[in-house]
Amino acid sequence: MENNLSWADFEKVDIRVGTIKEANNFPEARNPSYQLLIDFGAELGVRKSSAQITNLYSKEELIGKQVVAVVNFPKKQIANFMSECLVLGAVDGKSVTLLEPNRSVDNGLRIS
Repeated sequence: MENNLSWADFEKVDIRVGTIKEANNFPEARNPSYQLLIDFGAELGVRKSSAQITNLYSKEELIGKQVVAVVNFPKKQIANFMSECLVLGAVDGKSVTLLEPNRSVDNGLRIS
């Protein structure tokens, strides 16, 4: 399927690197998920996200992990939680592998 984007379309998507500061269970979610608090640096601050990543990750191993997320989607209500960014991952059925830089970088750096 071909669905070509223009360069201008791609530039509208604000994708940044952030570090997970907290990971909590999210029992109210329809699908097994964690509530994440992610630090995107001084410009963007800390954002909340819900992520269906429980198959491959424990809460403990998520703390301190850098992830890649879209930070300019509208906020989305998920059960009783307001998600403020979309963490990106490779989806294989119910297993999601997080996208992360292979070296530590400053929080808030933009992906381009």
